[in-house]
This record gives sequence, C-alpha cells and structure tokens, in this order.
Amino acid sequence: MSESHENILRAAIEVARRAGENGNHPFGVLLVDEDENVLLEAENTVVTESDLTAHAELTLVRIASNKYSNEILEKCTIYASTEPCAMCSGAIFWSGIGRIVFGLSSQKFYEMIDDITPDRLSRSCRDVFAKGNRKIEIIGGMFEDEAAKVHEGFWK
Repeated sequence: MSESHENILRAAIEVARRAGENGNHPFGVLLVDEDENVLLEAENTVVTESDLTAHAELTLVRIASNKYSNEILEKCTIYASTEPCAMCSGAIFWSGIGRIVFGLSSQKFYEMIDDITPDRLSRSCRDVFAKGNRKIEIIGGMFEDEAAKVHEGFWK
C-alpha cells in the first residue's frame, strides 16, 4: 500500500473519530478517484438523524450516485474506517464503485462489541461481493489497531 493510500485510510479513520464526537457511531468513509483525489466524505449519522440506515457508506453511495457517472464510480475507491456491513456492501455493489479499502475488519469489530449488540447481520463484505457478478477489489483490514481505537469506550 502506498503512502498516499495509507494517508487516505487514516483520514477515513479521522472522519470516524469525528462521527463519534458528534454523537454517532464512529464510522467514516472517503470516496477517492483514480488519481487519488478525495471526492466525498461521509460519517455515520444514525443517532443524530434518527435513521438506522444512515451508515457512512450508504450515505456516501447515495451522494456519489447522484453526483458521478457510472464510468467515474467504477474507477473510484471507498476508504472505510471499518469494513462495511452487509447493507452497505450491497449499496457499494450496486453503485458500481470498483474498490474498497478498509481499516478494522468486521470480524474484529464484532469481537469488540460482542456483548453489546445482540442483533446483527454479521457478514463480511467479501461474502456479500462474492455473490455478485461484478468483481470488486477488496483491501483490508489495514491498521486494525489504529482503526479500533475510535471504537474504544464508545460501545457500552
């Protein structure tokens, strides 16, 4: 992974930290074009918007789908602080975005919060994408210890 990719992923982790400071679940994402320009960012707003679907990735996909063509999106990368859930993975698949890079894996995330959230759809994005007919490049978990820090003390 290049230094610029590392910096972009760390920026997504920073967006997640900000989401937690804003009273939301600490998840953040960036959309980056093929030249590594940040096009969009989104943080989780589930709590402040009172919308259980207001995950960072889903919000970003909604905005990106309205703003950019399929030709642009297929060359883009989503950088996510934590591996996308099944719902967000489905949205990423349908958006046509071609690659995802994430920090904390869903497996390690669910290990962290096992006793806190009994209701969950525990499925890796790799599992979701494997059922589709379009290849999405997946790179993760990167900097898992660093990405996990934004969750420490939040899930009580």
